[in-house]
Amino acid sequence: MLHGGRGMAYAALIAGVLCISGSALFVKLAGVPGPVSAFYRFLITGLVLVPWWLSSGAARPSGVRLWLTLAGGIFLALDLILWNTSIMLTTASTATLLGNNAPIWVGLGAWLIFRERLSGRYWFGLLTALAGMALVVGTTGWSASGPGKGDLMAVAAGFFYGAYLLTTQKARSSIDTLTFMTFSVAAGTVLLLVLNLSLGLPLAGYGARSWAYLAALALVSHLGGWLAVNYALGHLKASAVSVSLLAQVVVTAALAAPLLGEHLTLRQLLGGGLVLAGIYLVISRRRVT
Repeated sequence: MLHGGRGMAYAALIAGVLCISGSALFVKLAGVPGPVSAFYRFLITGLVLVPWWLSSGAARPSGVRLWLTLAGGIFLALDLILWNTSIMLTTASTATLLGNNAPIWVGLGAWLIFRERLSGRYWFGLLTALAGMALVVGTTGWSASGPGKGDLMAVAAGFFYGAYLLTTQKARSSIDTLTFMTFSVAAGTVLLLVLNLSLGLPLAGYGARSWAYLAALALVSHLGGWLAVNYALGHLKASAVSVSLLAQVVVTAALAAPLLGEHLTLRQLLGGGLVLAGIYLVISRRRVT
């Protein structure tokens, strides 16, 4: 039986996974361009975080910590531009599956940048996940348009999400969660505003339905989801949380069928199983023992 902090932590983890699982659905249902939904995800979240941070009395980060925090926000913004756009081109389930390949990139980054030795299990997991991705993407073809383009953009999004996680790992060692989220969201908001304006995408003129889903994307998935996950990380092993987050792929697929009418093919299911198995191996045993 669970008591106290651990019981609350598991409850927070479950709630966080459910909240984050709605991200792809909210993006799809909002029906606005990917960069636009990414911008409002950041902006609306920031409108809550900034007053909260100001009232907390927390110190402003400086030096390397500040630059790492800002870089984290930029990497996450680039991830969401690609991922949100991919959702509008392919299925929400496939985009979520392929976009969750970040642990692979984190491992490669740790090997190349930080000279971390990786176990044979990591490399086997990497090959397994890549084979699964090839199987999933192969169902739509390696095309430069439509679902194929969406699948490839989702894979690329995972690269920037991996860069975000590596940066976060360094920054969060000396910065509290609220400060990190506030400043990283601020940096991402500025970048997304500039990119949307440069692309000539409309930031207004959408219907009430779109605004409702954009608000849910920011408040439920981003703010609520990640605050819950961060709480869980303070009480549970990071490895357990990381593996649990893979459940969002299953939850998204389960919800996308009745809500969006999206159904995975047998080949996509097999490929998805390989991807999840590979990522699990990568997360569970990355370092040489």
